[in-house]
Amino acid sequence: MLTELECKNAAPKDKPYRLFDGGGLYLEIVPTGAKYWRLKYRYGGKEKRLAIGVYPTVTARQAREKAQEGKRTLSEGRDPSSERRAHKLVAKVSAESSFEAVAREWLRRRTPTLTDKHVERVLARLVNNLFPWVGGKPIADISAPELLSALRRVEERGAVHTANRLLQYSGQIFRYGIATGRCERDIAADLRGALTQEKEKHRAAITDPEGAAALLRAIDGYHGSLIARCALRLAPLVFVRPGELRHAEWAEIDLDRAEWNIPAEKMKMRLPHLVPLSLQSVAVLREIHPLTGRGRYVFPSQRTAERPVSDNTINASLRRMGFDTREEMTAHGFRAMARTILDEVLGFRPDFIEHQLAHAVRDPNGRAYNRTAHLAERRKMMQAWADYLDRIKSGADVIPIDRAA
Repeated sequence: MLTELECKNAAPKDKPYRLFDGGGLYLEIVPTGAKYWRLKYRYGGKEKRLAIGVYPTVTARQAREKAQEGKRTLSEGRDPSSERRAHKLVAKVSAESSFEAVAREWLRRRTPTLTDKHVERVLARLVNNLFPWVGGKPIADISAPELLSALRRVEERGAVHTANRLLQYSGQIFRYGIATGRCERDIAADLRGALTQEKEKHRAAITDPEGAAALLRAIDGYHGSLIARCALRLAPLVFVRPGELRHAEWAEIDLDRAEWNIPAEKMKMRLPHLVPLSLQSVAVLREIHPLTGRGRYVFPSQRTAERPVSDNTINASLRRMGFDTREEMTAHGFRAMARTILDEVLGFRPDFIEHQLAHAVRDPNGRAYNRTAHLAERRKMMQAWADYLDRIKSGADVIPIDRAA
């Protein structure tokens, strides 16, 4: 039998060699210096090898114990190597069928259609709230009470919105598991109504002409940095999502053609978007161009030109002007303002408005319209919108919203 000292002192040679321990067990030393325990045995008339482990992680005593386990399997008429492969396969299948594995695969499949920020938020919610309690279980073995118990933990700390979102994600994950053959039913569907329902809360927005006029005048009188002032002035004119505005790059903007082409990877729906620029929008961009035009971003951070302004810039500016961003107006609210007034006051076709908002508008065959759909009409709409904002700001054309209705 080999001693620990013999195992430790076995030096590598030009070719692999073996030190025999007895009963078919030996230590193989390879030229790299690695040392492997093997068990030599015969099964079905053929000589075979069973990998026992790597020295010194597996000591001589532990290697003998593992060799004895292999011999017991052999004495029962089973091949220890084949049995180990079968166990590994079962373990692999089990791991691939766990709730966490299915959830990660589901999210990975959806990634091309989602923004990076959204993917990160969904994954963080799953990692922090569901994976520790049900992530390691085979998805087919999870019961509705088990899932509810994990969701209750979230709900009980006051995160009602997150709990309901997690239930929504779970339903999608279970349905993906059904589609890929790893579970038979969506147990999340059994939990409908089991969680506290969150109160519907819309983003704060000013949607009446008189309120919009007061907001526009406040923006004109704002004394913040030029970057913040120009971002504020452009926001109501183009009414894109706040993240799209702050990530605007000069390479995407053609001032001569009065167009802003936003690439698909920056859009929520992962489709490229074209924003026709009104004369007023072009004027704002030409004003800031001497300051930031040599860099990448239209609205760069004051700390470094390599990053855009923070996602709180416009909301912070609104608060400094006296607007309550929880109850009155947010950066996202410019979209609701445009949508409401363009429809109810100016009377533009809803599909033109939805296209310009970059919502998921479909043609009669269910296909997403491309970025240039209704472009001529949208150009007219965007210029009419900018002109209207100028008029109400000056007090020349404030129309009560109920009159249009």
